[in-house]
Amino acid sequence: MAISKSRKRRSRKQLQPKASRPFMPGYGLPGGTKGLLSWEWAEQRLKKSHNYWVATMRPDGRPHVMVVWGLWLDGALYFSTGRQSRKARNLEANSNCVICTERADQAVIMEGVAREVPERAIRRKFLTLYERKYKWDMSSFEDDILSLKEPIYAVYPSAVFGLDEKKSLQSATRWEFPA
Repeated sequence: MAISKSRKRRSRKQLQPKASRPFMPGYGLPGGTKGLLSWEWAEQRLKKSHNYWVATMRPDGRPHVMVVWGLWLDGALYFSTGRQSRKARNLEANSNCVICTERADQAVIMEGVAREVPERAIRRKFLTLYERKYKWDMSSFEDDILSLKEPIYAVYPSAVFGLDEKKSLQSATRWEFPA
């Protein structure tokens, strides 16, 4: 699937999400905005995470979770996978997914929709930055990625949740993004 024009516009001009408290009945979250985490806090963790957990739904409704390497770039999480992998087949049937960073004590949980990236220039940029971040030679995958045989996905957030364990529930934050 191609990335919609509204998503492209959003990636060019980042919109600040609206921060609020998540709905967590029974947890005794404080009222108001005191202690909410900044969006910069979440983005820093999205950029620096080495591993990301991607949760998708199988066609029969069973969940599937797998770890991937990825890049936070221009307001989206980009990752690659094999076209025949379970997560790629799941995303083909239902593009809704959840992505989590690797540290549960500084949790960032992102809900969004995965879209396959068709633009060769973005794919080239992905390969270059991915090799740099992971110190992993992607040359054997380059032809398949640039010819669109293998997918690269961009997941733009619709909602993101953050919690810094050291700051306790006072830090529980939900960011909502305009459609």
